[in-house]
Amino acid sequence: MNDIAEDFRELFGTAPEGVWSAPGRINLIGEHTDYNDGFALPIALPHSLAAAAARRPDGVVRLRSRQFDGAFELRLADLSPGGVPGWAAYQAGALWTLLDEGYDIGGLDLLVESRIPTGSGLSTSAAVCCATVLAATGLYGPKSSSGSCAGPAPAEVARLAQRAENDFVGMPCGIMDQSAVMLAEEGRALFLDCRSLETEQVPFDPAAHGMSLLVVDTRAPRRLVEGAYAERRRSCEEAARILGVRALRDVWVGELPEALAALPDDLSRRRVRHVVTENARVLEAVDLFRAGRPREAGPLFTASHVSLRDDYEVSVPEVDTAVSAALSAGALGARITGGGFGGCVIALVDTENTADCGEAVRAAFAGQGFDEPVVFTAPPSAGARRLS
Repeated sequence: MNDIAEDFRELFGTAPEGVWSAPGRINLIGEHTDYNDGFALPIALPHSLAAAAARRPDGVVRLRSRQFDGAFELRLADLSPGGVPGWAAYQAGALWTLLDEGYDIGGLDLLVESRIPTGSGLSTSAAVCCATVLAATGLYGPKSSSGSCAGPAPAEVARLAQRAENDFVGMPCGIMDQSAVMLAEEGRALFLDCRSLETEQVPFDPAAHGMSLLVVDTRAPRRLVEGAYAERRRSCEEAARILGVRALRDVWVGELPEALAALPDDLSRRRVRHVVTENARVLEAVDLFRAGRPREAGPLFTASHVSLRDDYEVSVPEVDTAVSAALSAGALGARITGGGFGGCVIALVDTENTADCGEAVRAAFAGQGFDEPVVFTAPPSAGARRLS
């Protein structure tokens, strides 16, 4: 990304005033728990995007991306939810959210370059929203009513970025992705309580334990993601209403049989069973990481995948093939990560077995006639920051 400043100058005719970086994320465990007030355990990836920006005096916003064709030019005063299509909606949504919450921002030229694999479920959207909030507040400062010269705290940036997706783009995501982008630390996993928003940096250094975190981008086209995601969220909220709890986080594993018996149909029972057992798996994984026993979390990864495949129904054949191949090649555990319906698989593997697991997945994909996957390792990395 060393040339983003030069690209910015060519596109906009002036140098950027700053460049910000925001990473993608991998969720180790705790899928579809965030919007149920539950627990999650993500890390930040070494793959990130950069946002270069400069102020404008005329209230106009010009948005460009090195990954997508086209350019958007609009006035800040004209921003409204649903009014900006495609990739630019996330940047526009972040700016609209800041305005709506009283931040005194003005016109902006903004260029984004991403090295997060597109369409892989690694939260490019959260990274874009966070980077845009950081750029706008970094250049224009805090709310006009604030006496502080500091910009919003990282957790506040995460909240603003989530609101951009929820209220402007119309994606009913939880706050886990944005929290990982903003709060993750190198060599740590972020234990997130999605109700209280309390966090703990839990030690997670696979290399120190003779392991790697292998990521398989299946390159499977993500199918019906937004509608299916929203349907699952609605079904969880309805189940919580029937059970008389604020959210499914309030149902514990020991109470699960009674809760399932109170639900009216098999679909809602399966959705609830996934959320309740997934929260329990997160808590068990955190205990293992705290105790310096991350190797023992492998079976939790695999159990999470089975639950996401069978009870939450968010897997696809490419994902199941990758999980099966990695496990057959000796992975300690493997699971789908992200919202599902395509995207990535993660596997916890012994370091000396990393290449063999990757080759096993490639061979399995070739045997099924799938597109060749992209395989890489992902050490836990740092969250968003200003580069220049």
